[in-house]
Amino acid sequence: MIDNPRLDLLFAEYGRPIAIGLVVIGALALVATGWAVANPSTATETQYADERVSSDLQTSAVVVQDGPLWNEGDRLENSEVYMLNASPVLTLEAETDLRNESDGTPIDDAAVSHELEVRYEASRNDQSFWNESHTVIDASPTIEDGVATSETTIDVESYRDRQQELESELTGVGDVDMAFVLRVEYDTGAARGTQQESTTVRVTDTAYWLEEPVSASETHTHQTGTRETTESRNPAMIAGLSLLGTLSLAGAAFVARRSPVDEAAARRAVHERRYAEWISRGSIPMWIGDYHVSLDTLEDVVDVAIDTNERVVHDTQRGLFAVVNDGVVYYYSDRGLWEETAWPEMDLEEQPTVVDGDPTVSADDLELEGSEEFADPDDGFDDDEDVWQKL
Repeated sequence: MIDNPRLDLLFAEYGRPIAIGLVVIGALALVATGWAVANPSTATETQYADERVSSDLQTSAVVVQDGPLWNEGDRLENSEVYMLNASPVLTLEAETDLRNESDGTPIDDAAVSHELEVRYEASRNDQSFWNESHTVIDASPTIEDGVATSETTIDVESYRDRQQELESELTGVGDVDMAFVLRVEYDTGAARGTQQESTTVRVTDTAYWLEEPVSASETHTHQTGTRETTESRNPAMIAGLSLLGTLSLAGAAFVARRSPVDEAAARRAVHERRYAEWISRGSIPMWIGDYHVSLDTLEDVVDVAIDTNERVVHDTQRGLFAVVNDGVVYYYSDRGLWEETAWPEMDLEEQPTVVDGDPTVSADDLELEGSEEFADPDDGFDDDEDVWQKL
């Protein structure tokens, strides 16, 4: 067991409260550990979904006559350039795709509207000062497998002629550009929005083309609901509570084993260790010194030793601490005064009482051996006088 006088003194003064406190802490920690294991944490998790809405303008044209590049009836789709003589009619197809981005499932329960314009715009020094629009698509198509499609065809030559007419009117004033402008409105129930994109259409005497693809895409995040999840408590917390409970109960058991501790003896042991450099073991004779001064504590004896520059002698047999100076003995003993330390304490067992087995003596037992001859009538003596004469 650990030999620590300070610890013994602490337990002597506060051992019971410390033990009770450790038991309470240990019990609470173990109860908390059991509760944490039996009651995992529950968290409410908000569920979200992403919806992606993409819109494109697809172009295609059918070849109307054989040529060195294509045959009649060939269909060109999203071509970089179309020849005006080979494919003068352009098919424009506005397409919007609506899907859940997480799993790619289509969104059919939605509303979509398409609007496609051919716009002429006059500008000078890159500043627009006039425009004209012709709507070629204005539809709210049905959605099949998450895709809404609106389609129309235009005669490119007629739109080229209108552009040339406007350029002729504005010769020397400004430039006239022709563009396709696609506007899409959608409502999925969870999200709604508008997409608008445009591209310039270049038309020459022999060919035409779109300078840039028309494409737009947006992603919307929305809440779909909540979900409760159950998770085990933090393993570190459970381990910590369990360890705290175990250590607390072990500490209470340790305190209980150290108790009871004599407070006076523990305090004296603390002082012995603290003032060990002033104390020497030895034997103090009973007759030493002319005067004997009893002090209240070991500290007082050490103070005298320090003041007189003497050593404290510890007589373990008598349980005595003393300083001898100029015939005066300054001492401290938990046995009492100087005379009471002369003999070591003895614990004699009580001796049994000796009892006579037959303490009663009768008159017959007191008769001397041979007394019968004095009582015998035939012993030759008639009376007492004869007896004395014979003697």
